[in-house]
Amino acid sequence: MTEKAGCAAESRGDILPAVPLPSGVVIEVGNIPVGLNTSDPALVGLLEHRFDRFLRPDRIPAFQFDVTVVPQGTFDPEADLTVVASDGRWTLRRGDFRAEWDAGKRRGWIRQTLNPYAIDSVLRIVHTLVLAAEGGFLLHASSAVRGGRAVLFTGPSGSGKTTIARLAPPDVTLLTDEISYVRRTGDGYTAFGTPFAGELGESGESTSAPIAALFRLDRGADNLHERLGDAETVRTLMRNILFFATDRSLTRHLLDTACDFAARVPAYRLAFAPDARVWSTIQ
Repeated sequence: MTEKAGCAAESRGDILPAVPLPSGVVIEVGNIPVGLNTSDPALVGLLEHRFDRFLRPDRIPAFQFDVTVVPQGTFDPEADLTVVASDGRWTLRRGDFRAEWDAGKRRGWIRQTLNPYAIDSVLRIVHTLVLAAEGGFLLHASSAVRGGRAVLFTGPSGSGKTTIARLAPPDVTLLTDEISYVRRTGDGYTAFGTPFAGELGESGESTSAPIAALFRLDRGADNLHERLGDAETVRTLMRNILFFATDRSLTRHLLDTACDFAARVPAYRLAFAPDARVWSTIQ
């Protein structure tokens, strides 16, 4: 889809000068702190409210973005999301923002309207790019920690990811009801809490735990689970991994990671009735 022309710096593909602005926030997800430098107090307030559990003002950012708020109507509101790379620079565009990120310099810029969802999207995209290269991924899944171990629940919309999160007993810590953050650590994989909320409209907890199992959700009259083979686990992962860029090298990395995950983490098909007994089955 052809985008309308943006400002001059954007059309030249320039990275803005790497000069911190007077204020901003640091948001840490998956142990990766990202600095968002902005002089707009209204945006700072929105970000502090939206990402309150993930604010880390004492952390040195691994990546930084200089953020400028622009008026409504600056961009084509019908523009679809595009994520493309050229000479090591990633360009991100949608109807409410334009952004550019230099992966080598670990700096970039964002121009957006006054809303917290543009930053939310930029963070998701940047994390998918970083994780793909380092042996991890964002997964369309809810996840939770119980007894020091994490479990992931994946499947298409309507399969019950949010429902199973709502049914969790008091001793369960919710990491997310929508987007799970998975990274390779040691001989296994770890799930991290994320601020990327779904129907619950609430951020997960900023904590992490080694992943004990992956469950592919199906609706059923009763609660039962059966083991998935490695090939079916890989297919399940590849259907539900979030990745926004058309990049063959990173896509290959993701497939390799999915195969490695399937070999290391047990996966099951879980059919469940929508009541709290399902957590006894999981246990």
